[in-house]
Amino acid sequence: MSRPQGNARLRAARQAAGYRSQQDLADALARRGMSVSARQVRRWESDNPPMPYSDLQRALVDLLHVTSIEDLGFPAPTGADAGRVLRTPPVAPMAVPNAAQPASAASAFATVTRAHRRLYWTVAPATLHPAVAAHATLGAALLPATAGVIRRSVAAALAESWLLAGRIEFFDLSEPGRARETWLRALQAAGDADDALLGAAILAHTAFVPGWAGDRAGAVERMAMARTSARRGPASAELLAWLDAVEAECETRCGNTRTALNLIAHGEDVLAAGREDPSPEWLDWFSAVRLAAFKGNVQLRAGHLPQARETLLGVMADLPADADKQMTVVLGDLAAVEAAAGQPEAACDYAVRALDLLETHWYATGMERVWGVRRELAQWQGEPCVRALDDRLYSWSAMLSALAN
Repeated sequence: MSRPQGNARLRAARQAAGYRSQQDLADALARRGMSVSARQVRRWESDNPPMPYSDLQRALVDLLHVTSIEDLGFPAPTGADAGRVLRTPPVAPMAVPNAAQPASAASAFATVTRAHRRLYWTVAPATLHPAVAAHATLGAALLPATAGVIRRSVAAALAESWLLAGRIEFFDLSEPGRARETWLRALQAAGDADDALLGAAILAHTAFVPGWAGDRAGAVERMAMARTSARRGPASAELLAWLDAVEAECETRCGNTRTALNLIAHGEDVLAAGREDPSPEWLDWFSAVRLAAFKGNVQLRAGHLPQARETLLGVMADLPADADKQMTVVLGDLAAVEAAAGQPEAACDYAVRALDLLETHWYATGMERVWGVRRELAQWQGEPCVRALDDRLYSWSAMLSALAN
């Protein structure tokens, strides 16, 4: 006798949305305030799934990108239980119909997307994120009223907006679960735009989530997807080198520094060889100097302290003036180099300089570096330089900034 298949529609929708396990979906629901366990998800994926209550129905429909709860394989109950089915009321006609949008709507929407991308480097993330998310919501509403070239233009700008929102959530606000869901929306929009390069960038960003959690298999899988999409390009040298840098960081987080250094070396060769294909306008977070910053971090993690110091000092000298967020990371890595080399005063000096920048340009990734350095300085707990660092690290302004952002 063949084994029952259970609720295959829910299981397929869960996996298509990127939730590899029942626990992953339960965690996503929990982040929305729903008290759900993996055991409950398992019941929903059984042969006779119980109908979720209306609030859970809404969350499942949204998370799994379907139009109704019936799309997830739940049978419509009868009798007294019928009231538990979420019935979406028909949308009332608008006073001004949402008519087909002209080309000017696509260009106007894309202009705001570009402005948000530039503001990312200077505006506080907690201030910028709501505006970016609201703009993406507008784009999602505009998309059904477009077609052809106009639709692809709106979809591409929408994918960029969701990509930026996810970057803020992951790198600035330390919310990887939320970023993963946002990047899934970005990927869907990139598919609507038929933009393989933008899809490659989004897929590579999703690799950060398992990579930073130490899940090498998950990161490698997503990077394979990203490279496949990039091959549909044509991809520029900068985009290909950035893919190497992303994979190198994931490998480093998983303890594979030798593999990471090989990836960095390959990225350097790609940049040196160059390609005729230009980089997309949105690839404004990467350059040769930023590849060197990745390299310095890998050298640090590999224990190659003199090389890491030399690389990072070169990066600090070459970073553009408006790269304050990246500078906090470089200063944090230099502080870690000096701490590992037994130079607490130099380590504290770099860490304090990073804190100076973080007060005006908050970056959770940079703050993570500073906290890591402070842990490495535990053996010099009583030294005046470490006490002075603690005065800054645990000051009212620093603590409020960390909690507010």
